Amino acid sequence: MATVQNASVAYNGEYAGQFIAAALLSGSTIENGGITVKPNVKYQEVIKTLSTNDIVKDGSCDFTDASTVTLDERTLTPEFQQVNLQLCKKDFQNDWTAMEMGFSAFDELPSSFSDFLISHVAAKVAQRTETSIWEGDTSISGQFDGITTLLAADTAHTGATKITGSSAISAAATVIDELGSIVDAIPSAVYGSEDLNLYVSQATARAYIRALGGFGTSGLGANGTNAMGTQWYNNGSLTFDGVKIFVANGLADNAAIAAEKSNLFFGTGLLSDIDQEVKVIDMADIDGSQNVRVVMRFTAGVNYGIVSDICSYGIGL
Repeated sequence: MATVQNASVAYNGEYAGQFIAAALLSGSTIENGGITVKPNVKYQEVIKTLSTNDIVKDGSCDFTDASTVTLDERTLTPEFQQVNLQLCKKDFQNDWTAMEMGFSAFDELPSSFSDFLISHVAAKVAQRTETSIWEGDTSISGQFDGITTLLAADTAHTGATKITGSSAISAAATVIDELGSIVDAIPSAVYGSEDLNLYVSQATARAYIRALGGFGTSGLGANGTNAMGTQWYNNGSLTFDGVKIFVANGLADNAAIAAEKSNLFFGTGLLSDIDQEVKVIDMADIDGSQNVRVVMRFTAGVNYGIVSDICSYGIGL
């Protein structure tokens, strides 16, 4: 069998961007369009917010500046992240050989052993990024502050749009009432917006789907949606009271957020040529081992714009 060749191969520039894109943009929230992506954020990007009072006044012949315009800003600062991983070629060569020979269900195969390893690592990075987007905590290595973490620390996030919540949101018998309490609290200025989403966890989505299948105490009828019982759902789109439901895999089971996509931001240096790199280093010619080192460096972070337009459930309490 031919020797696996990839000694000190470095993926930088264009290829680095492609692999980092696969890692960062393959999480469900970003891939399915649940958040606004801000690429090329080299250090930080300022999110400008503007609010006014009641600007319409009685008409007159004079110009009377009687309105108030309030400008504010939030900063989106992606954090440096990295992967330093050492793998043994022997543990992966069987899988790679099987893929190369066609013994695989995948239609698109990596063109080299290096690509295979990077794809494996990229999938793990995407999974971690998805979690960090929603529940991340920068005090934990490998995470950045997520949307729920920022909301929990925001003293301006208070009142009716901050719902205490309970474990009942993931129970089929009560999920209708719990989701209803969130929709009822959505600010009237936001309700009906084209990009408004009700972000829920997988557990909540499953409970809602089961409730719509009937056979429960939630008043949906014995046979559920279209009288099809639990056979009604085929992985299609979901709505609640006219609000689109977005299943955010990174959200905790009993947490939920109602917000406009245009008010939630993910920032990264994805398309720039600095502060990112992907390398695969074959250690055979260096120390005689069968180890391969995978190195990734990138930046990622999230923030929101107008907190008063966000309704949360079970967050920061």
